[in-house]
Amino acid sequence: MRKLLLSICFIPLFLSAGAQEILPQPEARLITSFPFRQFSGGVMVIHARFGDVPDSLNFILDTGSGGISLDSATCAEFNIAVRASDTSITGIGGVRKVPFVFDQKLHVPGLTVEHLNFHVNDYEVLSSVYGEKVDGIIGYSFFSRYIVRVDFDSNRIEVYKPGSFSYPKEGTLLHPAFTNLPIQWLQVKDRKRQGFNFYFDTGAGLCLLLSEQFAKDSGILLSKRRPVVTQAEGLGGKLQMRLTLIRELKVGPYKFRQVPTYLYKDDYNVTSYPFTGGLLGNDLLRRFNIVLNYPNREIHLSPNSHFDESFDYAYTGLGIYLVNGKIMVEDVISGSPADKAHFKVNDQVVAVDRNFSQNMQVYKAILQRPNEMVKVLVKRENGDLKELTLYTAKIH
Repeated sequence: MRKLLLSICFIPLFLSAGAQEILPQPEARLITSFPFRQFSGGVMVIHARFGDVPDSLNFILDTGSGGISLDSATCAEFNIAVRASDTSITGIGGVRKVPFVFDQKLHVPGLTVEHLNFHVNDYEVLSSVYGEKVDGIIGYSFFSRYIVRVDFDSNRIEVYKPGSFSYPKEGTLLHPAFTNLPIQWLQVKDRKRQGFNFYFDTGAGLCLLLSEQFAKDSGILLSKRRPVVTQAEGLGGKLQMRLTLIRELKVGPYKFRQVPTYLYKDDYNVTSYPFTGGLLGNDLLRRFNIVLNYPNREIHLSPNSHFDESFDYAYTGLGIYLVNGKIMVEDVISGSPADKAHFKVNDQVVAVDRNFSQNMQVYKAILQRPNEMVKVLVKRENGDLKELTLYTAKIH
């Protein structure tokens, strides 16, 4: 099953506006450069340290987050004191109040960021999805202070002190609307062409997500579309979405065809429809090298070596998660290829295509190849070993 993180998260911010004198900017100055890794869907993960905690922690870099956060289990592990608050965040699981850790430092390689207020959330489901501990999410509180260049060719990040920035000659400069999250105008084409606002969300491991209400009101989808039901995860837990394709997506001057698209029944209006129609995720954005210039309210995109890579069109209906050190089947969609292959909830995945590495990212990559026969060795609850044959389907 295709797995994604719907990362978009809102925290109230209070902004003031007034007449300002525009002065010449000094040149932006490089502060530091460091590597990042990618989880499935292109989600970016960096190592950083929190406050006085000596251990290096895993943080997701997420333009879909309105602040900066820590995992509640990480706080418990390192005895990080939290304080209750009246602040609420909105995620796919609804609206909830969150505690905070106030006025702390974040140490990334070569840079210490001070006076940060971390809200605390439960990221257990994200850790189980990716097969590695997710200790926190870095969003607006970090990006608003710097210019951040993300290079997906070298998997490196550069952080600059704000100022006049020399963008690469190749590429295009976008001017998104900014609240605490960047919002970009995109053109979507399927049954018809429709321009609309979408969140620019590097924390979402998908290409495109449309709210069901936007898809219905716009009539954007071809009548021949037959979306399949799939499992998704995000801030707040698990939920089911529908997965299909759209004929064309245009980002600035760049066109992508046959783009995998999730349809999300947005009961809590996370996508802020009718102001925005959904979000643009990092499985598409990773095809560019990106400069995130929040201080100047600009984003620059340059096509990189991944630009022409094919999209993932596979569908299995199989939900696997890391649970207590084991990769377990926790979801089998009725009528899906996984169901037809006779997977059962609580099957333990021992190997995929004779790969015994127990590496979640490797297994997901194998399962995301469409129209293939995949042998999966599972251990049943009674201890029996079964080799199941899974035929991955192609979405339409």
